[in-house]
Order: sequence, then structure tokens, then C-alpha cells
Amino acid sequence: MNEYDTTLKEVLLDSAGLTLRRLTGLEIRSWRNVELPKVTNPRIDLLGETGIGDLVHIELQSTNDPKMPVRMLAYGLRILEQYDRFPVQVVLYVGAAPLRMRNRLRLPGLSFEYRLIDIRTLDGPQLCESPAIGDTIMSVLARWPNRREGIRRILRRIADQEPARRGKLLAQLLILAGLRKLDRVIEREVKQMPLLNDILEHEVLGREFKRGKLEGERELLRRQAAKRFGPLPSWAEEFIASRSLQQIEELADRVLEVSSLDNLLR
Repeated sequence: MNEYDTTLKEVLLDSAGLTLRRLTGLEIRSWRNVELPKVTNPRIDLLGETGIGDLVHIELQSTNDPKMPVRMLAYGLRILEQYDRFPVQVVLYVGAAPLRMRNRLRLPGLSFEYRLIDIRTLDGPQLCESPAIGDTIMSVLARWPNRREGIRRILRRIADQEPARRGKLLAQLLILAGLRKLDRVIEREVKQMPLLNDILEHEVLGREFKRGKLEGERELLRRQAAKRFGPLPSWAEEFIASRSLQQIEELADRVLEVSSLDNLLR
């Protein structure tokens, strides 16, 4: 699972309550183990339960998958099989490309539909001012009238948190910002804020910040390579995951110059 999915789930599970209410219209009280015990062992992203016992299934998607309706139906049926309840289903699209997926499936004798939400339709300033810091982190992906001012507001909210939390929150923000190619913008803004700039100089927290930047660059390279050469095989994913920040940046510079994935990564 890539770092974006991991970070998105971590932020949503931690404290992004307003974001979840905007997505589902429901108040999720608890979360369930999302590994479904089947031969294919599918693993869904998030499965929650409301106070009245409704199940809510959320999938996080950073690419346009033409088979998304089939996937969602398969997930829903397996949840039904395990819990005897079919969930409310939501796909949250966080990708950079325009949303092109469908949210319904029409077959002979079958009509299936789920909610499909582009996070850019959510109000960034409103999420940023939520009491829950997880909503503030998620707002970097939402709609802002002025993106740079939005980043400054997000960073001020992070600076107001307990010192022990700032490093982790900043790393989460940087990772998600990679989905919008904003990591360098954020780094420049951080250097103007003494409380947060100290994190970059701190041996441990600075390492977390740089790790977030590395994951953002890796995901950008994955998207560039997949757009040029098609879906990446497992060996390519493993190769990218093992490269340093400098190596990833050098590979990204070569994506448009080489004729094949083999020539780029081997």
C-alpha cells in the first residue's frame, strides 16, 4: 500500500470527523477490522459503524479506475456476507487528474450505485478551521480560493498544536501535499515559521519531514511512469520504493527521455 493511502487512513481515523460527515452524512462511532476472510483476501480501506448499527465503507482512490464500480460491488457483497448488512459506500477521490470514474453499474437484472466524491468539492477553509486537526490536514486536498494562503493557515494550525505532535502532523501534511505537487511550496512556507522550521533542523523530526518529501516524490514518479508506460509491474514498484530522494528526482527528470520502463529503471 502506498504512503498516500496509509497517511489518508491514519488522518481520517485519527480526527477528521468533519471530513467524514461531509463524505457520508453519518456519524461514525467505531471502526472495524477491514480484512475480509476470503480466498482472494481483499482488503478494503475503511469500514466504520454508526451509532445505530449502519456500516459505512470508504475507499480512498488517487487514480481513475474504470473498474471501480465492479470493485465496489465486490467489496459490498463480501461485507454483506461477513456482517449480514450491506454498507453505505463512498469512494473518496484524491487524485490530481480530473475525476472520470463512474459511480454506478447497470447490468441485466442489476442496478448498483455508490457515492463518488472528489475531495476538491469540499470546502478547504471550513475543514481547516475544524476543531479536529485531522480535518485541517485533509483540507490541503480540498477547494481553496487562495491555495498559498490556505497552506499558511494550515501551517499556523499545526504550529498551535502540542510540540510533540507537530513533527508527525507536518510529515502527514507533506505526504498528502505530494498529491497536488505542493511539497516544495510547503517547505518554503515552513522556513518562514520559526516554530516549524525548528522541526526541519531537529535530527529526529527533520527525518520524518524528509521521509514525507521522499514519499511524495516517489508517488509523483509512479504517476509519471504509469502515464507514460502503463500500469507498473511489481518489480518497478519495488525498485522505486528502494531509491533515495536524489535518485528519485533524477529518474523523474528522465521519464520523458527514455523509450521504455526498462530503460528508465534498470
